[in-house]
Amino acid sequence: MRIWPGRPYPLGATWNGKGVNFALYSENATKVELCLYNSADDEKEAERITLVEHTDMVWHCYLPDIRPGQVYGYRVHGPYEPENGHRFNPNKLLLDPYAKALARTIKPTDAISGYVLNSKEGDLSFSDLDSGADGPLGCVVDEAFSWGDDRPPNTPSHKTLIYEMHVKGFTKLNEEIPEDLRGTYAGVGSEPAIRFLKELGVTAVELLPIHAKGDDRPLVERGLINYWGYNTLSFFAPEPTYAAADRPADVLMEFKSMVANLHDAGIEVILDVVYNHTSEGNQMGPTYCFRGIDNASYYRLAPDARYYMDYTGCGNTLSMQNPRVLQLIMDSLRYWVLEMHVDGFRFDLASTLARELHEVNKLGAFFDIIHQDPVLSQVKLIAEPWDLGDGGYQVGNFPILWSEWNGKYRDCVRRFWKGDGGVASEFATRISGSSDLYEWGGRRPHASINFITVHDGFSLNDLVSYDGKHNEANGENNRDGADGNDSWNCGAEGPTDDPKINELRERKKRSMLATLILSQGIPLLLAGDERSHTQQGNNNTYCQDNELTWLSWTLDERQKKLLEFTKKVIAIWQAQPSFHRRRFFHGKSIRGNEAPEIVWLDPSGKEMADDAWNTPHVRCLGVHFNGGLVDNDEYGEPIIGDHVVILFNADHATEIPFALPELEGDVEWECLFDTAIEEPREPPKTATEGKVDAKSIATARAYKLRPCSMAVFTAPAKERAETT
Repeated sequence: MRIWPGRPYPLGATWNGKGVNFALYSENATKVELCLYNSADDEKEAERITLVEHTDMVWHCYLPDIRPGQVYGYRVHGPYEPENGHRFNPNKLLLDPYAKALARTIKPTDAISGYVLNSKEGDLSFSDLDSGADGPLGCVVDEAFSWGDDRPPNTPSHKTLIYEMHVKGFTKLNEEIPEDLRGTYAGVGSEPAIRFLKELGVTAVELLPIHAKGDDRPLVERGLINYWGYNTLSFFAPEPTYAAADRPADVLMEFKSMVANLHDAGIEVILDVVYNHTSEGNQMGPTYCFRGIDNASYYRLAPDARYYMDYTGCGNTLSMQNPRVLQLIMDSLRYWVLEMHVDGFRFDLASTLARELHEVNKLGAFFDIIHQDPVLSQVKLIAEPWDLGDGGYQVGNFPILWSEWNGKYRDCVRRFWKGDGGVASEFATRISGSSDLYEWGGRRPHASINFITVHDGFSLNDLVSYDGKHNEANGENNRDGADGNDSWNCGAEGPTDDPKINELRERKKRSMLATLILSQGIPLLLAGDERSHTQQGNNNTYCQDNELTWLSWTLDERQKKLLEFTKKVIAIWQAQPSFHRRRFFHGKSIRGNEAPEIVWLDPSGKEMADDAWNTPHVRCLGVHFNGGLVDNDEYGEPIIGDHVVILFNADHATEIPFALPELEGDVEWECLFDTAIEEPREPPKTATEGKVDAKSIATARAYKLRPCSMAVFTAPAKERAETT
């Protein structure tokens, strides 16, 4: 085989139409060997090539006789000195960090450990076992794909509604999809799946991690896996088990086809990404990539270099202090945008990425690099704004361009609808965009990603059905998962035949869904909540790859009604521009309007008094979005919104008469829906056309707001504002 020097850039295995350039970064290695396999099933490499070229800490060569489809890995030599942070072991087959496709995933055997398992010396011992038959393998690919006229939907952030879902769990049980495509990228991109998403009305899907993952050996031995995928093995390769295709290159094609099909339907694709840690765990974890390539360079080590700084709770933390690690992350992000056409990212435990030393620094190198990047600065950037280290809770502190999972919104809305007193003031702040968190830094309402439930925690159905978690299926004696859930079972733990309890649960679900969708900011809807999916009280289903997490597509009447309700509330959200404003409310008249933009109401229909906000027993309030000029469109034309009133009653026992505000002219309030009533009325198709039928349930000025319910009213507005 001909071996040419090659080049140190780009990193990874790059096919240029004539041959393949291989390049691997390792600062502390003394020798690097490229291992070529004839097949992913082989137990040993067919050829081992020593990389003699070493430029700027990158080991490289060019092989003109290699073609796409070649399976490969590395063996890296150097000191095995755990006490000094070095864990080189050439007996271990290592995955290229830049591998674009996986030909073989990890086999959890003793051989993938860099030390001798059960040795008295622990991780200080040295393993002679060869992992050539068990370690992961990359595959050289030709990245060419016919995208046609694919273009990103570029949905404005303030008009975005996100649907968080798992690639497998979303379609695994959908019988409209061919059986061999269920639970795959092709399944998500299929006509039945996309039709459902379009009819629901979401504008973006947020996919739980699809980066190739590693399954922890203890889980595998219990018959479980890392189902959620927050255990990254490769930052470039898509997880092969989510593909209907078998060949590594075809997995990439399948993913790209899914993206193209979703784009064709106007739906954006956002990836949940985990750049804060890898699946190699702590010092007792396996060796199949970064640890064996250059442990001291890739990971954030403790003062005692044998151990890792762990801000993630997963055993290790990638070193954002190393420019080459930052390069790896940025190269990965750009790859998913430019080559895979995704539209944005949600960063798991994003505070970890900002830690330059120990403290979180919102102006850290990671953010600086993204902000100046002409590609990444133009996509949707979403932070999970916390990690497990000191000072890691950073809700409201991320810089411009970023949206954040608003954990304070989740906690407040849960407490309000649970019936806790003393939260009315914060509730008003949260549903109007959380200006206290974001406006001071020059950000807009869409900086707040509003959510009540996500994959991590109770589903919406379980939030109103269980007082405590029931995680026994995870095999950890119910010790895992959060204990504080702000949940209430409404009178019975789990499923019940009591009609009063079930009716209350449905009412609470409708009220929370409507609150979420109609709040200022970006709504994030957990897949399955629209159909009352239950996880049987398990609030930590990270390892459950079964019907506990797979969505059922066979719905009973109760589930069908909730699904239809969700669709209609989303249609109302789409039709009324007052629900997705680009700027914060200021509670005062602007641009010549005679009335303020927003007024908070008490049951008398008058503006809430200052002392009422802090009254502990207040569980009922209303809000009036005054009709008129909401904003200007991209052509400078005025956007006129209707009058909108939303009434909230979180009291579980008391029906409260609520006086609706009086309007000028011959107009009446029309009720779009009341969550105390199962079937909402048809919403108007746009903000200004189509009235709800004349048999409105809100013909009287005083509306009887039933316990634990929410009602929404509209009235047409006159164009009473002139642009200035």
